[in-house]
Amino acid sequence: MKTIASFTVDHTKLLPGVYVSRKDTAGDTVVTTFDIRMTAPNREPVMNTAEIHTIEHLGATFLRNHEEWADRILYFGPMGCRTGFYLLLAGNYSSLDILPLMRECFSFIADYEGEIPGVAPEQCGNYLDQNLPMAKYLAKRFYETVLLRFSEEHYTYTNL
Repeated sequence: MKTIASFTVDHTKLLPGVYVSRKDTAGDTVVTTFDIRMTAPNREPVMNTAEIHTIEHLGATFLRNHEEWADRILYFGPMGCRTGFYLLLAGNYSSLDILPLMRECFSFIADYEGEIPGVAPEQCGNYLDQNLPMAKYLAKRFYETVLLRFSEEHYTYTNL
């Protein structure tokens, strides 16, 4: 079998950031997959499932309700390795195109107060596995250390 593209990126060098992972076509539409990498793979602890689950609920709710971007959001969900998230958008975009959206999203999560959307047994298959304080902490850390200090090393897979 062919090695998939994301496995060709050297994860021992990858930094937290917002990377274009791939671009595909579905009919006439380009679908851009983003690698929203919140922790340095194999060098920092991975996120626990409870905080990932909370970030997923808050991030997906925010993105699917965004006034400008809602109709282009196809998917927002966690990576199996628990170091970040995938965001799939209908359209041909770069990391710099979505930087303002990512800043809004992670600021929203970092500042969120109240009940987590979709947290009831009728709405979620694992509704008790949530950690809002830790999700807020991780979102704030990502926002402050990556999104506010965004540079080429945070959006280009160069030399990886």
